[in-house]
Amino acid sequence: MDLHHSSTLQLLLLSASLFFPAAFPLGVNYGQIANNLPHPESVVPLVKSIGVTRLKLYDADPRVLKAFANTGVEFIVSVSNENLARFRDPKQALAWVKSNVQAYLPATKITCIAVGNEVLTLNDTVLSSSLLPAMESIHTALVSLSLDKQVIVTTAHNLAVLEVSYPPSAGAFRKDLTQKLTCILDFHSKVGSPFLINAYPYFAYKSNPKQVSLDFVLFESVSAATVDSVSGLHYDNMFHSQIDAAYSAVEKLGYKTVHLQISETGWPSKGDGDEPGATPENARKYNGNLMKLMAEKKGTPMRPNLDLNVYFFALFNENEKPGPTSERNFGLFKPDGTPVYDLGFNATGLGSNKTTSSGGGVTPPSHSSPPTISGSSSDGYLSITADDAARLPFRGALSILCLTVSIILNW
Repeated sequence: MDLHHSSTLQLLLLSASLFFPAAFPLGVNYGQIANNLPHPESVVPLVKSIGVTRLKLYDADPRVLKAFANTGVEFIVSVSNENLARFRDPKQALAWVKSNVQAYLPATKITCIAVGNEVLTLNDTVLSSSLLPAMESIHTALVSLSLDKQVIVTTAHNLAVLEVSYPPSAGAFRKDLTQKLTCILDFHSKVGSPFLINAYPYFAYKSNPKQVSLDFVLFESVSAATVDSVSGLHYDNMFHSQIDAAYSAVEKLGYKTVHLQISETGWPSKGDGDEPGATPENARKYNGNLMKLMAEKKGTPMRPNLDLNVYFFALFNENEKPGPTSERNFGLFKPDGTPVYDLGFNATGLGSNKTTSSGGGVTPPSHSSPPTISGSSSDGYLSITADDAARLPFRGALSILCLTVSIILNW
């Protein structure tokens, strides 16, 4: 390690801190669709110093997994959408698990594999039909390697899987997805893994800023609190109502013991002219207020005794993500390691630290070949924050809007 690199690590370790480091286990998504991000070795002290104990990758980047060896940070690694059909083959799944999970254990604490991302709302029948078989193949591989007790298997969904979201107690999945989701929930129930949801109140506000209360989506609305007319439960923020709508949908399929985990949520600090609310101040309020809720160890109105299990999106701004400006500005940090806005951080940055030219994720190896860095990430990751109706079936796109507008207008 050169002297400059060592000095950078020491600078981060000594200077970076977070207001909430010990209050709750902080999870963050570590995306890498950028050409100016710090080397993973430089990210380690930054992550540790701000109290992050869990990271979620959209691949199984060997540089990251090696850099975080022996740090105690827990990892979710991912299988990209384009590999789902291939991993219907148990042999291919086993080879991937050996190369991308077993090879890094126990030094790197990999605890979960996310198979695909937001697959069911991509309107791709080949992908959706391959999702559960791929999950089952990955789990079977873990069992054969005696790793299934320490590494679980799941997949993440966006809220467009909901057809009914108002009021939260009436939450229900889209009818055309019910059979697939029932089978997936049955898998979760059998193996003990969580049901992952990507929840973004920001997109509901962006869709109709004149009708949706900004304070309600930023956890700052006492006067605009709503009451579920069926359950009688009070909701003073949109995030809780979204999560409870998902809980209701899961329960309606008969899986009350399957827990939800929020695999993504966040707020952009910058946007285009038609992206209202995308400001550093609103991002600070959303993420900061949600962190405060988590520190209080309060669940949702429907699940008050279950701590919120949240992964914030994202660690860094990512300058090569396609789409509107907001897509590239969900980061808590700039690529130089300085905070994008004040969340209680006290980081002086990474200076001119070494960067990586990789623009995205890892292409999983075939059989025993080592993973290689590719120039683009999985299509699932590219669409993780997309609210473009063209990417979703009409009813799925509509449910995102209905999820929140109806709460404000009709409750």
